[in-house]
Amino acid sequence: MKKYQVNFNEAVFLLITLLLMIRTSIIGFGIPAHVAILSGIGYLLLFAVYKKYSWDFIHGALVDGVSSGIIPMLIFILIGALISVWIAAGTIPTIMVLGFSFLSVNYFVPTIFIICGIVGGAVGSSFTTISTIGIAFLGMGGLIGVDPALTTGAIVSGAFLGNSISPLSDTVNLAAAISEVDLFDHLKNTYKTAIPAAVLSFGYFLVMGLHYDGALDNTSVHDIVTILDNHFTISFVELIPLAILFVCAWKKIPAIPTLLLSIFTSLSLMFFTNAHFSFIDTAEIIQNGFVSHTGNTQVDELLSRGGIQSMMWSVSLIILALALGGLLVKMEIIDCLLYQFETAINNRQKLIFVTMMSSIGINVLIGEQYLSIILPGKSFIAKFKEKKIPLSMLSRSLNDAGSVVNPLIPWGVSGVFISATLGIGTIDYLSYAVFCYILPVVSFLVTIIDKKKTKAE
Repeated sequence: MKKYQVNFNEAVFLLITLLLMIRTSIIGFGIPAHVAILSGIGYLLLFAVYKKYSWDFIHGALVDGVSSGIIPMLIFILIGALISVWIAAGTIPTIMVLGFSFLSVNYFVPTIFIICGIVGGAVGSSFTTISTIGIAFLGMGGLIGVDPALTTGAIVSGAFLGNSISPLSDTVNLAAAISEVDLFDHLKNTYKTAIPAAVLSFGYFLVMGLHYDGALDNTSVHDIVTILDNHFTISFVELIPLAILFVCAWKKIPAIPTLLLSIFTSLSLMFFTNAHFSFIDTAEIIQNGFVSHTGNTQVDELLSRGGIQSMMWSVSLIILALALGGLLVKMEIIDCLLYQFETAINNRQKLIFVTMMSSIGINVLIGEQYLSIILPGKSFIAKFKEKKIPLSMLSRSLNDAGSVVNPLIPWGVSGVFISATLGIGTIDYLSYAVFCYILPVVSFLVTIIDKKKTKAE
């Protein structure tokens, strides 16, 4: 039996009190998430001192935790810049105008769920989907009277649907690699759960969208299109930066060079189509975001966003959350729990259930979608092999309960990113992001059905 410096009872007590502290602070008292997470770090530091961990060890844990998020944080910063230059160049206003021209206002909500799912599947990135067409759809929804929280829920659900079934998705590839499964075998198994979950989610958004039937004024939509046309460059040329994202995704070019290329292309379009932008104006837009001056309060509020500074709130929260996660991992608190769960498993359903709950738990505790796949995957793969359970079921469990749950966590990387990008708090859109709830439930139900079929055969 493996020996841990932290025993099982201590690990359980620490995690329960830590979760209660963070949850009560954020939800009960309305304390900012940064302060709640910082308090959690202080709590763990006191325990580390009690257990006589050295400060070198503690510093190493903090560094290891934060260093795993350097690339995502750089991507956040680049997306902040991308949003601002896309608005200034006319890319997002063009998407909005085109959307108004062919979207049925009566079926707006389910339509954006489907479109975000298609785009997310095509580019293999939920973040890219949310920060590009997601912003356009949020703007459209706000201007025609749809609840922004509902629109955000449909955007998030669609984006993570696409992310969970795309061969280009980093989390899909990670789940397959950790489970030692061929990528396309993994995807084939994932479709068994993703498609039913998508159908159920579509039905939900269809019903919710019908509440707005007749409440949308086509005249006001025409007025909004006119305002956008008068104040921004609206043309298919402005969609080149979006096309670059698709091309780079299919060519499997990494996110950072892809985003930089799209930003530079947008800047070129800005100078080519809007000669009034100076270099100083452009630097200001990249740093602090685009400020709209159309004279229409709704349009100006929706299109005044982006910039590097808009992501600094998110980056600082991610640093704190990853530092907390680094302490939990390095002190082996997570490993201690997973080991105890592993030894208590005696059948296939329990193993899959515990694997999925471990992924969800790590999302809640650490807020990092990659670790929610890596840690349970490494912990339980030997058990799957021992019980001769297909490893594609491990990869599917990690996929369905890992990254897709992350946007539901206010301090999770995805939750923080969505709130910063769309301006809608995690708690506000939480009840509407139904795909993120439905997929884990469907995944476990399919596991039960598969077992019954196997017995019948």
